[in-house]
Amino acid sequence: MVKRPAYCYSRVDRPPYTRKKFIKGGPEPKIRIFDLGAANKEFPVQLSLVALEKCQISHSALEAARVHVNRYLTNRLGRENYHMRIVPYPHHHLRENKMMTGAGADRLQDGMRRAFGKPIGTAARVKSGSCLIFVRTNPDMAQTAKQALQRGRHKFPCPSKIIVEKGAELLR
Repeated sequence: MVKRPAYCYSRVDRPPYTRKKFIKGGPEPKIRIFDLGAANKEFPVQLSLVALEKCQISHSALEAARVHVNRYLTNRLGRENYHMRIVPYPHHHLRENKMMTGAGADRLQDGMRRAFGKPIGTAARVKSGSCLIFVRTNPDMAQTAKQALQRGRHKFPCPSKIIVEKGAELLR
C-alpha cells in the first residue's frame, strides 16, 4: 500500500483515538529520543518553535524534524553547546480504511461498509500557541540555533514561528 500524503492526517476533525487498551496492533512511534545535547547545562538563551494553528503532526514528521535540527546544531555548535527538546508526544493513533486497487478490486471488497480503519501510525495533537521544539544555547550561538529551527519548521504541516523566550536582552 502506498502511504497517503500528510494533508490527509494533519487536520483535527475527529475525537482523539488514544486508549491503548482498545487498540490492537499498529506501529510504535518512530521518534524515541526527545532530549538532545547537553541537558544538564545552564544556557542563558532559549529559542522556541511555536505552532500558529491547531493540527496533528505525525510521528515521522517529528522524527524528521528532530534529525534535521540536531544534525545542523551538532555540525555547527558541537554537542556540548546546546540543549534541544521535542515537546509534543504522539499519543493519537491514525486509522486508515485500506482500499484495494487494480483490476477486479470492485468485486473483492465492500467499499465503505464498516469503515472504521486499522491503525497505521501515531500523531501528536498540537494546539495553537504550543511549543513544538525548543533550543537552549549561549548568546553568541543563538543565530545558528535560529537557523536550525527555521530549517526544522519546514518538516511540520502547520505554520509556525520562532520566539526568543529568555535572554532576549542578551541578543541585542
